[in-house]
Amino acid sequence: MKTFRTNLLRGFAFFLLAGLATATMPIDARADAGFKAWIVQFYQTAAKSGISRSTYEKAFAGITEPDRDVLDKARYQPEFKSRIWDYLDSRVNPYTVRIGREMKARHGSTLAALERHYGVDKHILLAIWSMESNYGAVLDKPDRLHYVPQALATLAWGDPKRAKFARNQLIAALKILQAGDITPKHLTGSWAGAMGHTQFIPTSYLLYAVDADGNGRRDIWSSIPDALATSANLLAKNGWQAGKTWGYEAAVPSGGSKYEGQTKTLAQWAALGFTRPNGKGFPRGSDRAELKMLAGSGGPAFLMLKNFFVVKRYNAADSYALAVGLLADEIAGYGGVHQSWPRPEGTLDIRQKFELQTRMKELGYYDGEVDGNFGSGSKAAISVIQKRLGMQQSGEPSQKLLEALR
Repeated sequence: MKTFRTNLLRGFAFFLLAGLATATMPIDARADAGFKAWIVQFYQTAAKSGISRSTYEKAFAGITEPDRDVLDKARYQPEFKSRIWDYLDSRVNPYTVRIGREMKARHGSTLAALERHYGVDKHILLAIWSMESNYGAVLDKPDRLHYVPQALATLAWGDPKRAKFARNQLIAALKILQAGDITPKHLTGSWAGAMGHTQFIPTSYLLYAVDADGNGRRDIWSSIPDALATSANLLAKNGWQAGKTWGYEAAVPSGGSKYEGQTKTLAQWAALGFTRPNGKGFPRGSDRAELKMLAGSGGPAFLMLKNFFVVKRYNAADSYALAVGLLADEIAGYGGVHQSWPRPEGTLDIRQKFELQTRMKELGYYDGEVDGNFGSGSKAAISVIQKRLGMQQSGEPSQKLLEALR
């Protein structure tokens, strides 16, 4: 009995000391050890997909710890649904239109060649480029970029919700390296692995990437022809209809909102009293279109054609596809939405947002880009101005503030 008690006490002491040792061991050290072990073990899975030992070692050379910024971004993904007019304001505005037209002039021959080859409207390609990386500007911000194999390995090891996705994408990223399209140094992307000018995840890259400049590599990171051709290839392979638009803005007749979500021919919509606000008729009456009213019955309506749904193969959100279509039309010079969005009283439309930022910049309160986006810099400037004017310091743009500056 005495021996039993002695052994029990010794065992308890052993576990206590082990627990203390674990408690005093740095958490990062434990995480790094677990991550390194995961990388070693995952090679067996990679090898079954044809990844060579040399490719794998090259991909993870010098990688000794997870990308903790990736895990932070993965955890902090709050449900955020901006109002459709705010979403569009930040993506379809004088700044994105101006840069789009500049890029259209700069890359005119490439865009024309892609349009001829794939049948995809060059303005749609420009709009996607804007939406995905601000015409490549994001790629010039190292703090926004992650090394893709490390980021995906981090998610596969440390994020149970995204582990399966990350493992599949990591295998695809390793295949990209093995093919020689890009070096490890330049294999960068978002925290979730979206890459290059047009933000392709690795599996989509393997399906659609194109060597448009003829240098033997499919380089969506530094070759604009390759990046735009890859987007055109995705749209074409998913059924883009050449020579047709994405949809039409529509004025809804009395009681017409009951048809939302229904699909009819354009001729049938016209017979029900639906018209175009610009006074033009609907061409090709046999084309089928779905009625969408993204702001409800109080906002503009749209009759969406096949190409709208093809754009959604890039991003499944209606708001994304609508922004692409509207920005493409603005870059092309067709004009924007004619009907007003149901903005709350006292808020600004996109042109007023630009005016407010411009006035703040002229007065020396704001030194950022005049782009209609009110981030931390704009809001800090607004708070200073509101304080000086004796207004409530909300940091938010408003009609009242704009009128005061005028």
